[in-house]
This record gives sequence, C-alpha cells and structure tokens, in this order.
Amino acid sequence: MEEDGAVTLYNSSAITDAKKNPFSLKVGLAQMLRGGAILEVTNLQQAKIAEQAGACSIMLAEPMRQGIKRMPDPSLIKEIKRAVSIPVIARARVGHFVEAQILEAIGVDYIDESELLALADEDNFINKHNFRCPFICGCQDLGEALRRVREGAAMIRTQGEVLGHGNIALTVKNVRNVMKEIRVLNNMDEDEVFAFAKKIAAPYDLVAQTKQMGRLPVVQFAAGGIMSPADAALMMQLGCDGIFVGNEVFDCADPYKRVRAIVQAVRHYNDPHVLVESSCELEDAMAELNLSGDRDSTV
Repeated sequence: MEEDGAVTLYNSSAITDAKKNPFSLKVGLAQMLRGGAILEVTNLQQAKIAEQAGACSIMLAEPMRQGIKRMPDPSLIKEIKRAVSIPVIARARVGHFVEAQILEAIGVDYIDESELLALADEDNFINKHNFRCPFICGCQDLGEALRRVREGAAMIRTQGEVLGHGNIALTVKNVRNVMKEIRVLNNMDEDEVFAFAKKIAAPYDLVAQTKQMGRLPVVQFAAGGIMSPADAALMMQLGCDGIFVGNEVFDCADPYKRVRAIVQAVRHYNDPHVLVESSCELEDAMAELNLSGDRDSTV
C-alpha cells in the first residue's frame, strides 16, 4: 500500500508528512491485538478486572447517560492509563478530528472513530493519515471496510447489534457478508476486479490487494452482541482476528469469571474441551442478558 500519497491539511498545525506517520507501522501496531478480546469499560475497577482476566486491550466508554454521546473524559483516560499496562482505546465521534487530536495528545494507544457515538460530521470521516495514532473504524460490508482503510484505518470493526441485548444475529450476518464478498472476489478474473471495485464503491488498489491476500489488508475484529464464550469462539471460527466485548459483561456477580471465560474462548476457539470448561456455570450470570421485545429492530 502506498505510504507517500498526498495528505489533506485540516489546518496549519496538522501533522501532514505521511513518512512520519507510515500506515504500515499503524497496521503493525493493530496486529499486536490479533487473537485477543477487547473489553469495553467505563471505570477504573472494570479496567483492572479486564486486565487481570487477560484482555488484550480496553476500550474506554462514557457511562450510559442521556444526551449526545461524546469522547470520554480526558481525566478518566489519564487515570486508567496510569493504572493498567495494556493498551487503552478511546472513542471519538465520526468526523470530529479535534476530539481525535485531544485523544492523541493524551496518549491513548488507539482511537476508535465510532458510529456508536453521535455523529459530528454526517458526510466526512476523519483523515486518519494526519495522525500518529492507529485508528479503528466500523463496517458492515467489504466496500465500507475498504473505504475506511483508504482513509487510514489500521483496524476494521465489523459491527452488529449496538443496544446491549446480547443478540449476536446481526454481527454474524455482517461478518458473513464481508467474508462472502472476499470469497467472491478471490474467484474473479483480474478483468472483473475493476467492475467489482466500482460496484462496492471501494478503491481499486485495495480491492486488488484484498484479492491477493485473500482477506482484508488490516486486522478485522467483530463487535456487537458477543456475551458468552460460545459467541466469542463463533466469531473467531468465522474468520475474525479478535472481538470487542460490550460493557454489559460486567453486570453480574462475578464479572472476572465471565471475562476470563470469554478471553479463554478467544484464545482456544478451536478446542471444544476448553470451550466446555469456559462455558460452565455462567448461566446465572447471563440470566439478565435476554432479548427485549424489539428484537426485530436489531436484525
């Protein structure tokens, strides 16, 4: 992938030298999380539990509240970074490059340009090549994933259910869609790739690279509705490189046990014996994670 292309200026103080912010370095940093579980946390106690249970990283999110959802409080980010040794991810609103600048200045390890927050810009995403920090972006299909990679995303998060009801159906659907489109691309003649790139509205060079690699050119994680060891193993067996686990996993009597079980399931997703052990005695802890009456709204 080219690393010396033109980079758009946001303002006179933006970092604009692509050679100082090589995309390949950011992709390599994202690959360090491969094969792990990223836990969403809202406070210091949850962050410590996630680290002790073996999470590869933590995603810091604002506690549930009314109104516009924005980036987390910088003071909370600093407090958690001092307390844990694993990478810290923080969310910025789509298109809000100033929030991203603040998060980078604080020293977060990764920035998630998240559609789960309120949109700051309905038409434009952040030009992620302007930042040293690796970015994570969401997608629901191959074209969307490759458009985010062109903008500088170093990790793709295939997003499913966002309401915290533990419904994995939409996540499975979207992951299968991405994998199916990649298989279709792999079986195409070289002459057909141009038309396919136009059809999915993705850059041709990235489509060709995806065909050559047989997978996305960056790490692909799954997110949404993943609440059990079986859910985690399912995502891994479908071909994902790792998973995001929502904050709802902490809403039980023994959150460490549940988080540890999910982490073990990700690490040993092809070993049924480990999955059996990980899944035992979790039913009581997951009793409240039932689908609400508006199930159809998430599928």
